[in-house]
Amino acid sequence: MSAQSLDVFTVANIQVDVTAKTASAARKQALANGEKRSFELLLKRLTMRIDHQRLPVLEAKEISGYIQDFGVADEKNSAVRYLAKLTYRFKPRDIRFLLRDSDVQFAETRSKPILVLPVYQVAGAVSLWDDPNPWRQAWADRSKGDKKSNIDGLVPMIFASGDLTDIAIIGAELAVKGDEQRLAALAKRYRVATSVVVLATLSSTSRGKPVLKISMFRYGDIENRQAFSTEISARQDEGIDALLKRAAIEISARIEDQWKAENLLEFERAGVVAVTLPINSLKQWVDAKRRLSRVAVIENAELVLLSRTEVRLNIHFIGEAEQLKLALAQADMVLTEDEGSWIVKLQARVKSGKIEGSKDGRGGK
Repeated sequence: MSAQSLDVFTVANIQVDVTAKTASAARKQALANGEKRSFELLLKRLTMRIDHQRLPVLEAKEISGYIQDFGVADEKNSAVRYLAKLTYRFKPRDIRFLLRDSDVQFAETRSKPILVLPVYQVAGAVSLWDDPNPWRQAWADRSKGDKKSNIDGLVPMIFASGDLTDIAIIGAELAVKGDEQRLAALAKRYRVATSVVVLATLSSTSRGKPVLKISMFRYGDIENRQAFSTEISARQDEGIDALLKRAAIEISARIEDQWKAENLLEFERAGVVAVTLPINSLKQWVDAKRRLSRVAVIENAELVLLSRTEVRLNIHFIGEAEQLKLALAQADMVLTEDEGSWIVKLQARVKSGKIEGSKDGRGGK
């Protein structure tokens, strides 16, 4: 299989802090800990939660064999202590074979970023940009102190800043009603194709136990508007803030699972499609080859004809044609069928999340 984007098989910013008898021993233990944690995070990133209990458990020496290389940042040490942020790159082919041999389905296709709009409703009043909005804060804080939340998954999520421009574009009531024009304007500002409104309504049982009713709606380049609706009740002695944070982790995990379910690699199914790629320069063809090499379901893009105006390819892929379309769309390539002929076109690539006046490219506070 051609190489998928290395980002999928890279686990970054693993923080380690180990104290041992010597600095050398502390570093050795820290690297071993980092390998184990990054390996577990990678497998969970690629697989659905229902399969996490069946993931292979390997010894430290075995895990090392799956690592391509690693990087170290913010390294600090004393005579007995070692601190650092570690980044590990894993061997894609070996990881694939490990999961296949373990009979665990997995996905590799990374979604384009989605814009998440958390709307909170209490006693009939709804809030989105209001401060405080504890539901919005729960989404912002959902990864803090929770190493199992799997935030760095296959669906990047960005959040609007809530500045005056955002407030002018759309408010909480119109977001809940699904005002397509305003939601499209906000999505355009953050340069994303899909917006997700996550409405959390706080109520309580007859015994006063807090309950969140959550409905999620998608808008943009998709067909289904309501993705799902669920209720999450507070646990014993769990406060509302903790309930909101747990709910944010749960909903983000469900979003991940939905995406993975649509993009599971089906190795038992394979196909080939002859496509025509219109081009206007050699540079455009080079760009297209790079994009195709990063599409997980494509095993091989066989060149048939190259001219000044078009490229003809036989694309060998895993799964169904619709899955190929979806995977190509994440690489800003549109596959269409016209009178029995398949055409794939390049779309302009825009880095999602960048807005005018935003230094971090996300618009988040």
